[in-house]
Amino acid sequence: MDYASPRDRRLDRRIPIGCSAHIRLNEGEEVSAECIELSVSGMTLRASYVPSEGEVVEVVIASPTDDKMERPPLVTHLRVTRCHALTGGQYEIGGSTVRIVG
Repeated sequence: MDYASPRDRRLDRRIPIGCSAHIRLNEGEEVSAECIELSVSGMTLRASYVPSEGEVVEVVIASPTDDKMERPPLVTHLRVTRCHALTGGQYEIGGSTVRIVG
């Protein structure tokens, strides 16, 4: 499951956030995840789910826990561009934002 785009073009600044998230699959199933970093054009997640390259998933990211204001979660559609196996059955998933839902 170790695939990556030929060129890792990070044109936008990535912000490390470490927020809890979950991935909503087409069948209505939800998989717990952690949003490691976020940018205007995409994000990196850590989860036990292994997506297909090019798959579009809905990602819901909770507001940072140290945020003084209560904010609704960020909901996006993410096109998977890479997935790398980590230890403990976890995978690092990278992708580009297709659409911001809310």
